[in-house]
Amino acid sequence: IEAGHDEAGIVWPDEIAPFDIAVLNLKTGDAATDAACEQLYKGLAAKGYDMLYDDRDERPGGKFATADLIGMPWQVIVGPKSLAEGKVELKRRAGGERELVSLEAALARFPGKSA
Repeated sequence: IEAGHDEAGIVWPDEIAPFDIAVLNLKTGDAATDAACEQLYKGLAAKGYDMLYDDRDERPGGKFATADLIGMPWQVIVGPKSLAEGKVELKRRAGGERELVSLEAALARFPGKSA
């Protein structure tokens, strides 16, 4: 951790991260975001990924800060605005790159883990 961190928290290398992906539901209780998160979670779990699903009733900034602090290598961010356009956001923790993609493209981005 001492060698892999920044001002926001831990930056785990993929190979040793305790979890692979954080699925962040930005509007818990919203039927569309809840359904999209469930679809993502089930699809990624079936491919062998370990995830944390953040469905806490908290502001988005708190969810982003928590995911950065604990060093989740990837964040899949599901919010009502982007979902209305059929998109979710992917964030790579190591470099901070963000990208809006379709739900299907998000699932395809992670091909599956080999045991």
